[in-house]
Parts: sequence; structure tokens; C-alpha cells
Amino acid sequence: MRTRGRTQRWVLLLTALALFAAACGGGEAAEGGGDGTEAAAEGGGSEAAATGGEFSAYICEPEHLFPPANVTETCGAEVLNALYAPLVSLDLETSEAVWGDDAPHAVAANVETEDQQTWTITLKDGWTFHDGSPVTAQSYVDAWNFGAANPEYTGNYFFDFIEGKAELTEDSSSEAASPGEMSGVSVVDDLTFEVTLTEPFSQWPLVINYTAFYPMPQACLDDPSSCEEAPIGNGPFMMDGTWNHNQNVKVARYEDYAGEPANADGVDFRIYADVNTAYTDLQAGALDVMDNLPPEQIEAAQSEFGDAYLEGNSSSYTYVGFPIYDEKFADPQLRKAFSMAVDRQAITDAILPDQTPADAFVSPVVAGYREGACGEACTYNPEMAKQLFDEAGGYDGTLTLWFNSGAGHEEWMEAVSNQLRDNLGIQSIEFETLDFAQYLPKLESNEVTGPFRLGWVMDYPSPQNYLQNLLYSTAGGNYTRWENAEFDSLIDEGNQAESLEAGLESYAAAEDIAAEEVPHMPMFFGKVAAAHSQNVSGVEVDAQDFINVTEIEVVSQ
Repeated sequence: MRTRGRTQRWVLLLTALALFAAACGGGEAAEGGGDGTEAAAEGGGSEAAATGGEFSAYICEPEHLFPPANVTETCGAEVLNALYAPLVSLDLETSEAVWGDDAPHAVAANVETEDQQTWTITLKDGWTFHDGSPVTAQSYVDAWNFGAANPEYTGNYFFDFIEGKAELTEDSSSEAASPGEMSGVSVVDDLTFEVTLTEPFSQWPLVINYTAFYPMPQACLDDPSSCEEAPIGNGPFMMDGTWNHNQNVKVARYEDYAGEPANADGVDFRIYADVNTAYTDLQAGALDVMDNLPPEQIEAAQSEFGDAYLEGNSSSYTYVGFPIYDEKFADPQLRKAFSMAVDRQAITDAILPDQTPADAFVSPVVAGYREGACGEACTYNPEMAKQLFDEAGGYDGTLTLWFNSGAGHEEWMEAVSNQLRDNLGIQSIEFETLDFAQYLPKLESNEVTGPFRLGWVMDYPSPQNYLQNLLYSTAGGNYTRWENAEFDSLIDEGNQAESLEAGLESYAAAEDIAAEEVPHMPMFFGKVAAAHSQNVSGVEVDAQDFINVTEIEVVSQ
């Protein structure tokens, strides 16, 4: 089985229903996830596949498409994964980065270090941007400086690893069009650049797979606004026109792509405000690929789509965060009471067949996951929850639960509200829902007034990626605004270990602190539930829930 993909992350080939059924008949079932085994095969089409043609794929409205350092949510990243090629690929089985000849879609020829702090990155020759300009070491240095200079970019914190980033941000305004330079990034020659980190970090090659580290051509650096609606990337697809907000983003195969070419001529990423509307189009054959099926439709989809239904383990992690900047949620005992009052198993059994109850702050698909690490905070115990709730002084006034609309969260959030009402006695509960493009800015500006739903899909296979990005004091993804110096110190300690394996003990100790403080409630670990029309074959979705668009073949139009 090929495990290559356009994004060059380790591709989790999802379990086709027909193969699952065969496995139940006596063969060995292949399962994806933390045991290191791959999930089973690709979805098939009913006709012999041929290259060419265009297919459509579901996405939600992105918050941004440019610059890469400002695209950290899956709606936008789905498109960027078609437009850009990363420096390295990821192998989830081994938690290792891959480059050179072993990674045909990765731009790096070599990534090397002698001390885990100073890294030399050498690029493959012959790669170009979609405007024909060459991809050089300067393309990366300039793009990284551009992303690091703007503290409002959602991926800005990824550059915190690099020497000189802190000083650059202090000297830059969010309006800066001509950013300065980080002292830790320098060009050696056209195809080589050097990166010096603030401290040793053995997992650095995993990090540079992320979207924030994509290169930028000179045209976008000279006129950033011109690329906001039509980014110029270096990947297998290029923009076909501009982003039609709330409608679609179309991309066409880039014929001069230096990696392995895509099979299809183009992809129409269709934007839906409601996941159920998208599913209706999928059923009608008006949409070809959907990687986020409505939970309530999964059982029926298995029967309806047959071998075009795909399922596998995902790195996705759903949680309900507390706005700790609001004094009402300052007491960890109150937060723990909320968490213990929620019956996750009952919710997944009745409402979310594509999820399993979360029992840790780290997904089971990565090294370092510890079963039950969340402890009693994730154990349903309504009596103890009520006792802790009362001891913490309870909650006065109306409780507002926040979540993004149109993505299938309504029913399970309603179940959460019912359990909080029944088990804690909070009688006045209301909901605040927004489209994701409006929801995220509310979180960023601390305008959320109650527990809020969010999800995370790993950027690279390490517990650090969950713990630091969601809970570290200065992390851009820490929307709870929780701060704990001991937690931060343990994360730093794990980051400076000689290897990922050597750092796991420190990460585990940090997770134990989170289990006591409960800055957010771990809710669910995800599975990927996807389906496709008979117009396409070769459908793959990776462990980060992204469609592998290069492998899809159009078999009919």
C-alpha cells in the first residue's frame, strides 16, 4: 500500500467498509491509530480510473487563505494543502519526518543538525512557484520572517522556537508590510538556509511540515494583498481564479510541479455553511468527496455508500474550554465539577458514533498517549460533581455555551446542557452560535462568556503539539488563557530532551497538571467518517482529516 500524499503527512488510508466486512468474516482487520498499524484501503470507483477531469470536495468557509502563517484552521488548510508542498513529510507510524528521495512531495533534500539547536536545511533543485519563479532558500527565510513579524497571525507562535523572533515581534506592528529579520534564520546559498532555535528541540523537523512554514514568492511579499484571494504556492495545484467567499475555491493542476503530479485536472472546493446541506448534495451526486459526515448520518451512510464509505482513526480532539479570564471560571474545582457532570459515553453512544470519549489531553494516535491520563476529571460522577460544584460556590446567572454553527454540534451540545442542568442544578442555560469564520475571532479577542466548543487536529505527531498549542501560557491556541508556570516549565523540559521518546516523561507530568486544573474539558477523540461519489476513485484522507487530493482520480463526469 502506498502511503504517499499530496500533503506529505503520513497518510492514514481509511478503512473501506467492504474490507472491514471481509475482515469480520475471518481475516485480520487492519486498524489505524496508536498501535502503529495502518488502516485498510482506499475507496474504489465503479469504473476504470483515468487521469484528468475535475472533482468537487466539501470544505467550510475559511477564515484566511493567505499568508500561510495565518492559516491554522482546517477549512483554510484543506485548500493550502493543495496549493503548497511542505519542506518535509511525516510518518505517523514512526513519529519521524521524512525528506529527500523518500518524500517526493517534500521540498527538502536534507535536514541536519549536530546539536538539536542549529539546523541546516537543503532544498531540492528545480522547484518553482505557480508564477514560474524559483523556490529558493530566500523564499523560506522571507516567508518565515513575514509570518513571524505579525503577532496577530494565528500561526505566529510557531516561530517562537526561532532565535530572534521575540525581538522581531516586539519591534513590529500588525500593519507592517516590510517585516524585519529574525537573527536565527539566514541564507547560506540558493538552496541552503540555516535555522538557530532558542534552545535545543529534537522535534524541529516535525514542526516544519506545518502550513506556517510554507514558502512565499517575491510577488506575494511585494504585494501581500494581491495574494489574499489567490495565493501563489509551490504545490501540485494552483489557483483557478479567486476565492469566491461562501461559494467555492477552485484549483487547477500545476503542470510544472516538481513532485509527483496530481491525477485530476482540478478540484472544486465547495464551501458549505451547513454540513447537512453538503451531505444532501453528496447523496444526490452533486458533491464528490466529503470528509466530515454529519454524525447522525454515519450509520445510514455505511449502508448507502457501501465501499465508497470510509472510516478510520483520526488525530482530532474535541474539547470544551473555559474562559478563565472570566472570574466565574477561575476556580479549578468548579471546572472539574463541570467536567465530571458530563457523561461522554452516553453522548457518543446516542449521538456521535464517529467519536469516542476522551480520557486524556492527548490523542491516542500519537506516541505518549496514556489511557486514563485525565483521571477523575473525565470520569462521569454526578454526585461528586455536585459536591465540588457546591463547594466552589456554584454558578450564578445564565450559563452560555458557545459553539460554531452548521457543523453538527447542536445535538451533542444540547445533551451537555441537559446534563449540566440535571447534575449541577444550573437551570438557566442558553447557546451562542456563530459561523466558524466569526466564531474564532470572538475566541481570539476574549469575547466568549462561557464554556466553548473547539477541536484540534494535530500538526505533527507529538504530545507536545496538543499540550503546548492548547495549554501553554503564551500559545496562540490557548483560548482559555490559563497560565501555569510549572506546566510551561515541564513542556520546555520535554522540548529540550534529546528525542521525542526522551521527552515523554516531562510531557506526561505536564498533562497531570492539566488534569488537576482542568482548563478545558476533554470531550471526544475522533474517527474519520467520509464518503465519496462513484465519479471518483482513490480517495484517501489522512490522520489530520485532510483529503489527499493528488491521489483522487475522476472516473466519470
